[in-house]
Amino acid sequence: MNAGLRVVAAMAVTACVACAPTHALALASYDSVRASWRSADVVVLDRHGETLSRVRDDFRARRGDWVTLAEISPAVRTAIVLSEDRRFYAHSGVDWQGVAAAAWANLWNTRTRGASTLTMQLAGLLDEDLRRADSGRSVSQKMAQAVRATALERNWSKDQILEAYLNLVPFRGELVGLSALSQALFGKYPSGLDAREAALAVALVRAPNARAPQVAQRACGILREQQLPKACDGLDGFAQLALLRSGGSTAGTASTPNLAPHLARLLVSQARAGGPVPATITSTLDAGLQRIATASLDRHLRELAGRNVEDGAVVVIDNTSGDVLAYVGSSGVLSAAAQVDHAAAPRQAGSTLKPFLYEQALEGRRLTTASLLDDRPVNLPTGGGGGLYVPQNYDRQYAGWVSMRAALASSLNVPAVRTLVMVTPFRFHQRLTALGLPLAQAGDYYGYSLALGSADVPLIALTNAYRAFANGGRYGGARLRADAPQMPVRAVMSPAASYLVADVLSDRHARARTFGLDSPLTTRFWTAVKTGTSKDMRDNWCVGWSQRYTVGVWVGNASGASMHEVSGVSGAAPVWHEIMEALHRSVPSVAPAMPAGVERVPLRFADDLEPARDEVFLAGTAMRVVNIASADSVRVTKDRVTAIASPADGTVFALDPDIPPAAQRVWFHAEGVSGQTAQRVSWRIDGKPLGHGGQLSWLPWPGRHEVELLDAAGKVVDRIGIEVRGAVAKVPRR
Repeated sequence: MNAGLRVVAAMAVTACVACAPTHALALASYDSVRASWRSADVVVLDRHGETLSRVRDDFRARRGDWVTLAEISPAVRTAIVLSEDRRFYAHSGVDWQGVAAAAWANLWNTRTRGASTLTMQLAGLLDEDLRRADSGRSVSQKMAQAVRATALERNWSKDQILEAYLNLVPFRGELVGLSALSQALFGKYPSGLDAREAALAVALVRAPNARAPQVAQRACGILREQQLPKACDGLDGFAQLALLRSGGSTAGTASTPNLAPHLARLLVSQARAGGPVPATITSTLDAGLQRIATASLDRHLRELAGRNVEDGAVVVIDNTSGDVLAYVGSSGVLSAAAQVDHAAAPRQAGSTLKPFLYEQALEGRRLTTASLLDDRPVNLPTGGGGGLYVPQNYDRQYAGWVSMRAALASSLNVPAVRTLVMVTPFRFHQRLTALGLPLAQAGDYYGYSLALGSADVPLIALTNAYRAFANGGRYGGARLRADAPQMPVRAVMSPAASYLVADVLSDRHARARTFGLDSPLTTRFWTAVKTGTSKDMRDNWCVGWSQRYTVGVWVGNASGASMHEVSGVSGAAPVWHEIMEALHRSVPSVAPAMPAGVERVPLRFADDLEPARDEVFLAGTAMRVVNIASADSVRVTKDRVTAIASPADGTVFALDPDIPPAAQRVWFHAEGVSGQTAQRVSWRIDGKPLGHGGQLSWLPWPGRHEVELLDAAGKVVDRIGIEVRGAVAKVPRR
């Protein structure tokens, strides 16, 4: 279009505006525009309305929250009017002086400030048909834009126009509106922008994707017009850094809290699966408690630096409502996999499943809390493959005969496996799934190792299953959204047996053998707690409950790497203890009342096997004295040996090619021999003498072998068959 035509077009626009009826096109109200605004992020709130996190849900453009004019820095308001529309507060939508100046400039091909006012630009933002194309607006679009601007001025206030413009104007890249821009470029709310930041923001309005030097040059011009030339010093570098940040995430900036990112993503994902995602989601979390849990986990993991542990998670649940009050999914900056939600990720449960096993045995009256269990080596067949399951205790020591109370409180493995033999893996698996634990395989798949927590479970599910103990055996799902209905509750465990387990797990004297009297498991108020450590120290847990809360903590590595000497009591328990102490700083916790069907009676053990105590029993199962078989019946006499204690008949040993042969030995143990008696027994293997003694080691050799135990008279008293499977020597690398 030549200069003459431009003058004609400008005059036509002027005439059209003067005569066109302002009601010709439907005009959106300020209230409707503001009400229809939707941030690109879903805001997740805590139960009290405090912002926890923001989750991006709309990827067409990045929009922040709508900000009122009062929430926008005066520096921005000054800069935008000065740069884009000096006579904004004087004109009625169209700046006639600007139109005339633009027409004159077009006539003589000179440069001048554009004639499009803020109100006209807003009209273009509100109407798709008036949006500026890459080639510019047509004459008819200009005319319609001017008509719409005049109508806006008649129906909206100047403050409403300026506010809407600053919220709707596109800035750099995908950034739309001042809220998104100020957080992306400067990490702060629009109210906190200073003169330099405001000038940079406004400079992007006309050239959103300009390079940093051009943006800085234009911003400097805006600052000079405000008589702030010194603010231009270093502006190039400042602009460069700010624009580099424009493509990053706003999550976790100084102005955007990110207290519960994993839960926020989970809630948005669940909402998306159910239909349109709301602009805000109110969770059940308590922001104050979330901060405490996050800080405690971070602090303790830093203390464990050097022990190859970097990840952790925390869940806190209200016992009565099932509301999740804290949900820490990872250790954040300490983790190489900070985005992984370890509160929901399945990990090997370790000893944390034992309380459910013993409850089931108590409920079925297979055991009492005073029942004696044999904590000595045991070999159990694993099925049709001919293999054996040989459980060991954590410290590789054995206590002999122990009460069920001591076995559970001290987390002894062999008694737990013996208990599972009574309960059966199938029934135990049924009980665990009824408590909401999503086990991936059937009970027969895990076999007897299920007693020691070979199954993978998520922390959130395990913590909620423990909450059933606090509720007398009644189980209900946990609640994450404040507007979700209360979860239905059903009886899964016996109230009486649940009480017995709680009594055991709150007894610091019963767990003293393994944990001592003074450990992180001991609190100033009533709590019941259990730790767990998985194979090779890959996971450790601490889960326990008070009168009001259930707290679960997991510590480990996302990679599955083993920790260095970090157990449940040293890894997860200190975090559990610290959170429990914070929860009960001013809230009491007392032991639960004894339910119907439970009685407490004085108990003593013959031969002082354990100290006398008052013990709790299911009604009808109480005993006052616990006797053990006499020594004569469980030990050998001078001339008689009972049997081979280990290995069991049919044991298969496999030689490891990575271990030197001399370091791989098989130990044979005779049952009940000691002192001088031990030297009277002897061993033979494949008919050849092996040696004397109650225990003896043998350098294994591939093949099937017959092992015989002989008494002092040389008579064979027991015989077993074992198999050694040979290892293939490694071929050296060339």
